[in-house]
Amino acid sequence: MCGIVGYIGHRNAFPILIKGLKRLEYRGYDSAGVALLNGGMTVFKKAGKVSELEKIVDNSVTHATIGIGHTRWATHGEPNDRNAHPHVSNSGNLSIIHNGIIENYASIKAALQKRGYVFHSDTDTEVLVNLIEEVQKTENTTLDNAVRIALNEVVGAYAIVVLNKLNPDQLVAARKGSPLVIGIGENEYFIASDATPIIEYTKQVVYLDDQEVAVLNRDGNYTVRTLGNIEKSHEIQKLEISIERIEKGGFEHFMLKEIYEQPKAIEDSLRGRMNAAQGWIKLGGLDEYITHIDNADRFIITACGTSWHSGLIGEYLIEDLARVPVEVEYASEFRYRNPILKEGDVVIAISQSGETADTLAAIELAKERQALIYGICNVIGSSIPRTAHTGSYTHAGPEIGVASTKAFSTQISIITLIALQLAKVKGTMSASNLREILYELEDIPRKIEETLALDPLIKEIAAIYKNATNFLYLGRGYNFPVALEGALKLKEISYIHAEGYPAAEMKHGPIALIDENMPVVFLATNKSAYEKIVSNVQEVKARKGKIIAVVNKGDTQIRELADHIIEVPETHEILSPLITIVPLQLLAYHIAIMRGCNVDQPRNLAKSVTVE
Repeated sequence: MCGIVGYIGHRNAFPILIKGLKRLEYRGYDSAGVALLNGGMTVFKKAGKVSELEKIVDNSVTHATIGIGHTRWATHGEPNDRNAHPHVSNSGNLSIIHNGIIENYASIKAALQKRGYVFHSDTDTEVLVNLIEEVQKTENTTLDNAVRIALNEVVGAYAIVVLNKLNPDQLVAARKGSPLVIGIGENEYFIASDATPIIEYTKQVVYLDDQEVAVLNRDGNYTVRTLGNIEKSHEIQKLEISIERIEKGGFEHFMLKEIYEQPKAIEDSLRGRMNAAQGWIKLGGLDEYITHIDNADRFIITACGTSWHSGLIGEYLIEDLARVPVEVEYASEFRYRNPILKEGDVVIAISQSGETADTLAAIELAKERQALIYGICNVIGSSIPRTAHTGSYTHAGPEIGVASTKAFSTQISIITLIALQLAKVKGTMSASNLREILYELEDIPRKIEETLALDPLIKEIAAIYKNATNFLYLGRGYNFPVALEGALKLKEISYIHAEGYPAAEMKHGPIALIDENMPVVFLATNKSAYEKIVSNVQEVKARKGKIIAVVNKGDTQIRELADHIIEVPETHEILSPLITIVPLQLLAYHIAIMRGCNVDQPRNLAKSVTVE
């Protein structure tokens, strides 16, 4: 959560910071600020968007070649001006920006207050900057040493950058559980939460690891040391993304752009990993550990939010095709409930950002208990792929909209390949059946393009139900997790209460909610349970619910019952989520737009959830 950007070099820092903060807006935030060294320490901060910050800035004092900027998602203290970052130490010498949570801030604050420190905000961050100042003063040491000593005293997660008025030629940064990337230019350095603010200036980056402190000097030198003061070296990596890929490309919103990018994103996730004509699948991360994975007695999939929904689809796929038991766990629960894990278990961790705090903590727990970790994520160089034993990138490309769309589709694509490759290795699927599914998988992007052409119809349906106060989404089998995801999308971006349910469970409670004002979305493409779904539709119709049904092309039975029909191309049932999710994404998008909501940056949400 939150966004960090910093610069030291020969350019004017302020425009770089502001542009960087705007690039990080997709992460979700409720206030913004900058600190500059230009003879003295100049700080501007404001609740609201970066555009509100720009309004209060005195441009006459913004010229500086070193500075830090931040977008805050409130944890400790309300989202107001005084709680916005950067925070300044009592002496006025140090300024800090911080992502994460310092869990023992209250005891540290009390100790500092006894020593005369005064606090002007409700944040844990202001406590941290004053702790660093106190260490520097009492130990009579350098800023980077003071940061190391202070961070050894704190409990929690952090990514920080510290600015020192007494040394305008240096930035100090550190991370634990929250990402930081350093961009290396010609005698200049950039630092940010992710690569989006950096790619305009350099493609050379270093990703900090947990419990590391970086010192960036104006003379072009930088060092990285652990909290234990051991020097570390990092391979400089090359960014593969471009500015064009993080711009809207003519679409009104990033979310809509990313919905429409799904055909290409799925193609990219499959490219080089399968060949239908030859009947082969090759996931490099799976091949490397195939004996271990083939011998596993069970799989545990752990994730949060949308990634948890893709994990549920993974459970259906792996059990159905490879005949191996699968458990799907919310990472936030898994890590705290003392799960039974043993050597030989395979834990699949799924995360778009690769930085999800609870998922990372679940991975660490599983590694301690000797499980094999397979990571599935989108962001190259992020924490989960660096922590996992092996895994696969989804190659969805940058996903800027907070509500995940193409990341979900590509996660499903990768899990489908895992299930198919396991089925082939285990001999639980014939070669002809495998080839049939691979051919159909190759055709999925075209069928999604066909589904996207239904956008005008979906927009008409959205106009009818934009003022609804509740929605119910129902599906069976592979479409049950899609019902959950469709409801989540509507909740996230339109603020309409929505619930996803297995269609058969409707009678066990939700049926009490159905009346003439309740829109019910049915996912009715399953051949295996079609007659059962028809019965569920009839039950809703008998209670005067408004029925929106996603069906296969040519469906006649449900057409006679539903108020609205969305006909999608038919595909193999195990691949149906890749098709049926698309109209639900579009429905949520259009309803949210018609309600005047900010679909790319929904309130209270963040793209990368790096706090527990």
